[in-house]
Amino acid sequence: MSALELPSAVDLARAQFALTVVWHFLFPAFTIGLASYLAVLEGFWLRTGEAVYLDTYRYWLRVFAVAFAMGVVSGLVMSYQFGTNWSVFADRTAPVLGPLLGYEVLTAFFLEAGFLGVMLFGLERVGKGLHFLATCLVAFGTLTSAFWILSANSWMQTPTGHAIGPDGRFEPADWLAIIFNPSFPYRFAHTVTGAYLTTAMIVGAVGAWHLLRNRSNRQARLMFSMAMWMAAVVAPAQLVIGDLHGGNSYAHQPAKVAAMEGHFETERRAPAILFGWPDANAGVVQNRIGIPGLASLYLTHDLDGEVRGLRDIPRDQWPTNLPLVFWSFRIMVALGLLMIALGLAALWLRRQGRLYDTPWLHRFAVAMGPSGLIAVTAGWTVTEAGRQPFTVYGALRTVDSVSPVAAPAVAASLAAFAAVYLAVFGAGIWYLLHLFNQTPHVHEPGPPPGQPIRTAGITPAPALVSGTPGAGRPLAQPAE
Repeated sequence: MSALELPSAVDLARAQFALTVVWHFLFPAFTIGLASYLAVLEGFWLRTGEAVYLDTYRYWLRVFAVAFAMGVVSGLVMSYQFGTNWSVFADRTAPVLGPLLGYEVLTAFFLEAGFLGVMLFGLERVGKGLHFLATCLVAFGTLTSAFWILSANSWMQTPTGHAIGPDGRFEPADWLAIIFNPSFPYRFAHTVTGAYLTTAMIVGAVGAWHLLRNRSNRQARLMFSMAMWMAAVVAPAQLVIGDLHGGNSYAHQPAKVAAMEGHFETERRAPAILFGWPDANAGVVQNRIGIPGLASLYLTHDLDGEVRGLRDIPRDQWPTNLPLVFWSFRIMVALGLLMIALGLAALWLRRQGRLYDTPWLHRFAVAMGPSGLIAVTAGWTVTEAGRQPFTVYGALRTVDSVSPVAAPAVAASLAAFAAVYLAVFGAGIWYLLHLFNQTPHVHEPGPPPGQPIRTAGITPAPALVSGTPGAGRPLAQPAE
C-alpha cells in the first residue's frame, strides 16, 4: 500500500486483529508468571509460617484478579473476529485449529475458572492445603492455556500433520505432528520464559519503587529480592532459548529471519546489522552499522557459514513490512540484554550486601518495569508480521483468508474497537498502577495462635498475638 492509497479491507482487518491481540497479550504475559509467583509465595508461607509471604501473596492476589479479568475479556473479542473478518481462514483451518482451541477451553479455561474463586476468596474459608492446591491449579491452568494457544499458533507458523482436502480445507492426518509441530517446543519455551521475565520486571519495579520510599519495608524487600533472582537466572537462559528459536525459524522460515536480520544478499561471514533502515525497493539496508561475521556465527554456528538473503527468496514471500520486523526484533533483543544487565548488577550487589541500599539499582529496576511487556509485544510483532504474507505459512495467503467485507465496514469496527479498548483497558491499567502504588503492609499476622500449619508436615515458628510487641512480624527473617 503506497502512501497515497486508502487502506484495503485486508489491511484494516489486519490492523484490527493486531490492535486486539496486542491489548490482550499484555495481560496473559503478566498473569502466566504472576500465577506461578503466587503459588511460590503461598508455598513458602505454608512451609515457613512467615507472615511476610502471606502479606506479599495478598498484595499481588488483588493485582492478579484485575489482570486476569481483563485478559479474559480482551481475549473473547478475538474469537468473534475470526467469523467477522477472517471467515475464509476460520473455515479452511477449522478442522485443525478448532479442536486445539477447544482443548484449551476444556483443559485450561475450565480449570482456571473452577479454582479461581477458591483462590481469590477461599483463604479463610477452606483448608490451607486446599487453598494452596487451588492456587497451584490456577497456575497450572495458565501454563496449559499457553500450551494449546502456542501449539495452534506454531502450527500456523510451521504447519505439519495435515492434508489438503478437495474443498481446500486443512484435514488432520497426524495429531501428534500437528500439536508438536517443528516450531512449537521453541516457541512455547521462549514465550513462557518471556512471561516469567515480564512478571519479574513488574514485581521488581514495584518492590524497588517502595524501597525508594522505605528501605526497611519487608514486603518490598521480598518482592525485589525474588524478582532479581528471576532476572539473574532466567534472563540469560532466555538468551539461549531465543538463539535456539532463531535457529529453528531460520530452518523453517528463512524469509522471516532474513527480514529480522536485514539480509538481502546471500553471503558468507554475514554481518549482524545493529542499526539501519531496510529499503525493500532498493534491496539494501540504508545507513547500516554491523558486526562482520556475527550473524553467520549465531545462525549457522560457523563464522564462515552462508546465510540466505531475501534476494534468493521469491519476492511474493517477503514479509510485507520489513522495517517493522527489523526494528521489532532489535527492540526485543535490546530489552533482553538490559534485563540480563539488571539481573547481574543485582547479583553483584547482593553478594556485597547492598541489594536493598543502592538507589541507582532501584531506579534502574523501576525504569525496567514495563520492559517485559514491551519485549513480548515486540517479539509477537516479529512472529506475526514476519509470517506475512501468509496466515498459514506457505499454505494459505492472508489475502485469501479475509472475509468478503467492504473496507468502510472494517474501518468503522476498527475505530469502535480502538475507542472502547482505549477507554476500558486504559482505565484498567490505570487501576493496576494505582494498586502498584499502594504501600505493601501487614494484612494478616499469620496463622491463628496455637494452630500450627500442618500442610507440608512442618510446624512453623510460634504465631504472634496481635497487640503484643512486634505483632505481625515473624520471628525469623525470610530467605532473601
